[in-house]
Amino acid sequence: MSAATITSKGQVTIPKDVRSRLGVGTGDRVEFVEIQAGVFQIVAATQDVRFLKGIVAKPAKPVTLEGMDRAIIEMGGSN
Repeated sequence: MSAATITSKGQVTIPKDVRSRLGVGTGDRVEFVEIQAGVFQIVAATQDVRFLKGIVAKPAKPVTLEGMDRAIIEMGGSN
């Protein structure tokens, strides 16, 4: 496990082994995604969107277009 220290400015240096595994370098962006209360995942913002596949579980039952429209209306949107 890698560790880092937060500076007085709130900055953290990501350890070299973690940067390598994320595939990030100088100038690249990372995002902090809260996966549960108080637990974050660091995601390279430069990665292909397909990397995010599986983060959100599939619904138990497929949603129809009518169901989507109904949900939008219930949330105050319009058609």
